Amino acid sequence: MTLLGVNIDHCATLRQARYRETPSGRGIIIEPDVLSCAKLAESGGADSITAHLREDRRHMTDPDLFCLRKNISTKLNMELACVPQMVEIALELKPDFVCLVPENRKEVTTEGGLNVIGRLDEISEAAEKFAERGIECSLFIDPDERQVEAAKKTGAPLVELHTGAYANSWGNLSAREFETKRLEKASKLASELGLKVNAGHGLNYENTGPLLDRCEFNELNIGHTIISRALLVGLKEAVSQMKSIIVKHSKSDGIRE
Repeated sequence: MTLLGVNIDHCATLRQARYRETPSGRGIIIEPDVLSCAKLAESGGADSITAHLREDRRHMTDPDLFCLRKNISTKLNMELACVPQMVEIALELKPDFVCLVPENRKEVTTEGGLNVIGRLDEISEAAEKFAERGIECSLFIDPDERQVEAAKKTGAPLVELHTGAYANSWGNLSAREFETKRLEKASKLASELGLKVNAGHGLNYENTGPLLDRCEFNELNIGHTIISRALLVGLKEAVSQMKSIIVKHSKSDGIRE
C-alpha cells in the first residue's frame, strides 16, 4: 500500500503570520503548536511527517525540526535545499529521510523540480554524506526521464516526482492525460533503475485517487490540501480522509522500511 507523508509546513505558516517576532519562553501562548499538529496527523494515519526547513525560515524553524525529531512516533522527512548550511543541519538533526528540493526565496511553495543534471556533483556529494549517517536521501524532480537517469547517478536511493503539472492540468482532459503519462513513464523508469518512487505537490482529495489508479508510488507527500480541509473537519479527520483515498486506490504493498 502507498504510504502517506503529511507535510505540516502550513501549520507553521499560520503560526508565523501572527507570532514571527514574538519571543518564546515567556508564558505567551503561541499557536498553532507544530508538534501538536504532527501528533494529530499521526493519529489520523500519517506514516511520516514532512517539514521543509527553508533558508529564510519563513515557516519551520530549527527548534521545530529538532522538537519533531525528538517527539514524533513515526518517521521524519526533512525537505531542504542542497546548500552546505542546510546539509550540515540535516546531518546534525539526523531525520529518517531528507528530500533535496530547489528553493527560490520569492516562491510561496516549492515550484518545479531539482535540476539534477546541472548539479550532479554537489548533489552526489550530499547524498553520500547522508548515506554515511544512515539517512535516506530523496531528490525532488520533475517527471523527466533524463532527470530520473541523473538521479540514479547520484547514488540517492529515492526520487520524489513533482506532481504540480499534473495537478494544474486538472481542468483540461488532454493535458491531464499528457501529465499522467509523464508520471507513469518516469515512475516506471525509476523503478526499473532500482529507485524507490515517491510523489507530491498539488495533490488533493480529487486528483490523488485517479493518479494512484495509473501509477504506483512508495509514498505520497501531501500538505496544503490536508491543512485546508482541517479548517473544516479537524486535522485528524482530514488526514484520515486522505489516508482512506490512498488505501482505496493503492495497487501494492508499501516498501518503506
